[in-house]
Amino acid sequence: MAFPKIGNLAPAFTLTNQNGEKVSLKDFRGKNHLVLYFYPKALTPGCTTQACGIRDSAEAFKKRGTVVLGVSPDGVGKLQRFIEKQGLNFDLLSDEEHKIAQKYGCWGLKKFMGREYLGLIRTTFIIDRSGRLRHVIDKVKTKTHHTDVLNWIDENLD
Repeated sequence: MAFPKIGNLAPAFTLTNQNGEKVSLKDFRGKNHLVLYFYPKALTPGCTTQACGIRDSAEAFKKRGTVVLGVSPDGVGKLQRFIEKQGLNFDLLSDEEHKIAQKYGCWGLKKFMGREYLGLIRTTFIIDRSGRLRHVIDKVKTKTHHTDVLNWIDENLD
């Protein structure tokens, strides 16, 4: 499955956050840049490292006019537990049917310990204020994800 094309409008979405509220791409158009990051499973070591880096960089994202949203196939209840346990300060969205992950091209074949299965491929999309996809990070390093994204924003967005 292919990623959406850079420069095109990002695929629209409406998903439910950890509080059961609907969040849509259109909510941010004209207001904020958006970092939409897809991660495989809440409360796991790599996903926790990645989320905590974003949590700890909240002020840096805010100064850049950027909102961060995490998307996973986890249910709302698990997302709420993840936020509470890690003190996360940004919304997590539930994509249990992985329809949005498919739209963004990050649901596909994975391999782990010799086993192949369909799953969410850790990927980050940077969307500008006009709703256009500006950058895709498909080789995400969980430990440096937040600084990698902030550096790209500093070099490429106003």
